[in-house]
Amino acid sequence: MLLKQAKPKIVWSTALLLGITGLTALIAVPWYELTVGFEWTHWLAFTIFAASNGLAITAGYHRLWAHNTYKARPVMRLLLALLGAASLQNSILVWCSQHRRHHRHVDDNQNDPYSANLGLWFSHIGWMLREYPNGADDFSNVKDLQRDKIVQWQHKHYYSIALIMNIAPPLILGAITGQYLAYFLLMGVLRLVYSHHTTFFINSLAHFWGRQPYTSDNTARDNDFLALLTYGEGYHNYHHIFQNDYRNGIRWFHYDPTKWLIKASSWVGLSYDLRVTPKFKIRQAMVTRQLEIANDKLTNPTLINTIKQRIGTIEYVQWRAAIDKQMAHEQQQLTELMNEWKTIHARWVLIKREQLAVAKQSMEASLDFHNLKHKLKELEFSLVQQYRRVSYVNGVLS
Repeated sequence: MLLKQAKPKIVWSTALLLGITGLTALIAVPWYELTVGFEWTHWLAFTIFAASNGLAITAGYHRLWAHNTYKARPVMRLLLALLGAASLQNSILVWCSQHRRHHRHVDDNQNDPYSANLGLWFSHIGWMLREYPNGADDFSNVKDLQRDKIVQWQHKHYYSIALIMNIAPPLILGAITGQYLAYFLLMGVLRLVYSHHTTFFINSLAHFWGRQPYTSDNTARDNDFLALLTYGEGYHNYHHIFQNDYRNGIRWFHYDPTKWLIKASSWVGLSYDLRVTPKFKIRQAMVTRQLEIANDKLTNPTLINTIKQRIGTIEYVQWRAAIDKQMAHEQQQLTELMNEWKTIHARWVLIKREQLAVAKQSMEASLDFHNLKHKLKELEFSLVQQYRRVSYVNGVLS
């Protein structure tokens, strides 16, 4: 196992950066507040700069470059590259290479750079503090980014850009107000610590704490509280199964400022080709997960004994036969719905392509297209109903 071998060398640059900024935030920031006091303008500057750094990581490093969930104009990409460098989380190229490896080998202790199976500390910060083999630079999975001029420019000049982006903002505001130390502590140090650890929470806490409504194939979890801290990245279970979706929070009430930023940018032409997972596939994952939960409960000896004691052995036999019959029916219906959706969706995509390729369409083709679209909506509704039925069974079994 990775951690049972002789410990690799410490990465002193990373250890010192995280250690010094962390201690400064813990000691100097409270000291200044108690002895001098921060003004509301200092906290406003901290909030704006922290949010711009965080969104540059989530909308830029993560959803734009690591997963290609949308496309952006050069001006937006340049701004995201500059603000992302200010967060001191490495260059786009390095960050995305590691993150793609994480998704491809999630929870694999030998290949996932920050595998949650190696513990909360390791996945949060430990993986960066030593020269572990699975964290070594390997750009074979980011050849597309190596053709991106902005990505390559940022990678080549990363340290210079990062230094300027961290020093210039507090220095400028300090020069204007004469309050250099206040802006240095909040916009510089505390903002950096906050930016670091909220990002790290997704690698660590989001794989330990939360719910799994879409898949249990990996440790990723949805967590609403983490979404508040990470600009919408907390819906991590969804992200790991549908990583090519520009959204993480898919419901209207989900807190996902990164999604809002990308969508708003599309209204003014800064972003385009936003990728969205079909609703049917999302519902399919949810129903499949509910069936899995139900099957797990029905094979749990403790739960089975509890039900037998509650309703009696004879009644249990009848009840179990009815439940097994319903579960078999639900599984069969899910399979049939999936097969029908694939057939209709393929036909729908074909007609849509034909409509785009040919300027003038006949009334018959247009009607066929709308009929297929209506049928897809019906299949989605059928999955919604099935999800409710299986969820009800899980509620009864709880």
